[in-house]
Amino acid sequence: MKAFSMHRTRFLAWFAPALVAGLLGCGKSNNPAAQADAATSPDGARSATGGSSTGGNTSGTGGATPGTGGATSGSGGAAGGATSNTGGATPGGTTSGTGGASTGGATTGGATTGGSSSITGGSTASTGGSKGDAGPGATGGATSSDAGSAKDGGADAQQDVALDIGPTPNDVPAADAGPPAGDGGINVPDGYKLIWSDEFNTDGTPDPKNWNYEKGFVRNNELQWYQSNNATVKGGLLVIEGRREQVANTNYVAGSADWRTNRQYAQYTSTSMTTSGLQTWQYGRFEMRARIPTSVGMWPAWWALGVSGEWPASGEIDMMEFYKGNVLANVACGTATRWSAKWDSTAEAISSLGANWSSNFHTWRMDWDDQNINLYLDDVLMNGVPLSTMLNADGTSPFKQKIYMILNLALGGDNGGDPSATTFPVQYEVDYVRVFQKL
Repeated sequence: MKAFSMHRTRFLAWFAPALVAGLLGCGKSNNPAAQADAATSPDGARSATGGSSTGGNTSGTGGATPGTGGATSGSGGAAGGATSNTGGATPGGTTSGTGGASTGGATTGGATTGGSSSITGGSTASTGGSKGDAGPGATGGATSSDAGSAKDGGADAQQDVALDIGPTPNDVPAADAGPPAGDGGINVPDGYKLIWSDEFNTDGTPDPKNWNYEKGFVRNNELQWYQSNNATVKGGLLVIEGRREQVANTNYVAGSADWRTNRQYAQYTSTSMTTSGLQTWQYGRFEMRARIPTSVGMWPAWWALGVSGEWPASGEIDMMEFYKGNVLANVACGTATRWSAKWDSTAEAISSLGANWSSNFHTWRMDWDDQNINLYLDDVLMNGVPLSTMLNADGTSPFKQKIYMILNLALGGDNGGDPSATTFPVQYEVDYVRVFQKL
């Protein structure tokens, strides 16, 4: 097994204390480093997320694949004075971060010593609320009666102001129940242009111009067999469905020591979609609106890997990741040890985010430029990471190159937990994924 890698957990004043476990490389686990599968296969380099690793090679890409996502979204800090936040001690040094004024989500952060910096998050003051009709409930799931914010259309005028201590849970922007009926124009943030999106408005299979698929057992000792037919577009949503069903492992080898090949059958199926080889981007605002499954054993994610280099030196960004009751926002780079990552991670318990959080749609966002990566959940900064604090062992930054995205629903495995008592099928519903760049 690869060595454990500790990482810092951030705190947001309105969130409950972060609970972050170390993850295995390139498929999540209790170890933020890459998993030992890499040792059995040169292509098995894994990517870790928020302490858990996601990864393995992406089918057809030839590169190490990914870790899964951290929670993202929102923009700006809450109006108020600057705040100061002292990070906890981390291996290799104590991290100290002083939150300064934030403009457009870019944080003026504090210096770091031998580790990643800590950023104090705040809420976004907004003028002009979103608008839209009440959305439909999840297929096969609970229907929420909350008014839905506009999937497309509906002006959201947001102001980025100085970081404050953050809102109380009651101040968190309300998530809506689903997309509205009909489609309006996409709301493009001031100062940005839309360069790519998938609105999932055409029923059937996901757009093949945007998505490839991983297949089989891929990473983190997960229980699901990945296959493309668990993903479908219906009613304006991408639905990735986790199912309890037995399928034969076409790679089965009796007596194999590799977990990917020594299981004759998989007892669960799901989908992992990637834009690798089809769509890539460098810098911008990345946004996803989704409702994620949070029952025991679920491990949904929205994350990204650099197109060049072996994981984790290629860089990993987990815009959204969930497992064991926590949403996470993570960034990882390489170390001097192959397949062992350095992590900058934040975890928040969904129990601290308000009643019925899991029943509603939420918005995750990444603002990324050549200086910082800022990860938001519902317009609240979860994790702000200066690129200067996340360098590979050779001093290079993995985050100054193009990336590709992954959307996946993992089940069980190193960090997901035991799904045997969960009622299936389960659904990860995505309203849209969008990429904007500054004018």
